[in-house]
Amino acid sequence: MFSRLSSRVKKTLAAMALLSLEMVIVIVIFAIALLVFVFVARKVFLLGRTDFDFRVFTFLESFVSDRNNKVMNFFTFLGKHDFLIPANLILIAYFLLRKRKWYSIKIPAIALSSLGLMFVLKNLFNRPRPDIPLLYEASGLSFPSGHALMSVTFYGLMIYIIHQMVKHTAIKWAAITFLILLIIIIGFSRIYLRVHYTTDVIAGFCVGFLWLVFAIHTLNKMEKFSRKKLDTVVSEEPVPQ
Repeated sequence: MFSRLSSRVKKTLAAMALLSLEMVIVIVIFAIALLVFVFVARKVFLLGRTDFDFRVFTFLESFVSDRNNKVMNFFTFLGKHDFLIPANLILIAYFLLRKRKWYSIKIPAIALSSLGLMFVLKNLFNRPRPDIPLLYEASGLSFPSGHALMSVTFYGLMIYIIHQMVKHTAIKWAAITFLILLIIIIGFSRIYLRVHYTTDVIAGFCVGFLWLVFAIHTLNKMEKFSRKKLDTVVSEEPVPQ
């Protein structure tokens, strides 16, 4: 009996240590994302330094080809509203059918709030898009990249859900790695197609991560409060005689 209790204590302590490590990692990345966003915004808008953006465009010129154009167009589509809106609706329907109410609330809440944040920031910074698009002109403003921001919040939320729900370690981390790479490639595709500057994409990644962490934390607090309130109501109900 003692050995069984000792084993449970060790497992509990190990789980707590892992949770603490994960929290530390998220906090560190959150701080880095905030600092990088401030650095990029200061460099572009206060100092007027855009040489880095144009050096990246020049570097990528040697990689332009019809095949790469098709590949980049495919990945950029995965960050467009034409794809993300149906993808969000499918996820919401899936979790409603699975009776996972809070997941079906978190998905539209994060999607809609991210969209609103994107429009606010674009109009606040009011940066025009690059005037040398590779294939086509894109409408709207440039900073931060909407594709980068929305990709982080959508696919990042999927990463969070997979981390919470998938128990098989290899499958879980393979899926997480795939989604992280997908986010990076979607952002890169916008630079390759010259519809965003590199600093737009970096800023979009940073803002997307900051908002995702804040939104998930807030919604989790609301979920815990809701459950606690429901438990209190249930416990106060009179027992039928």
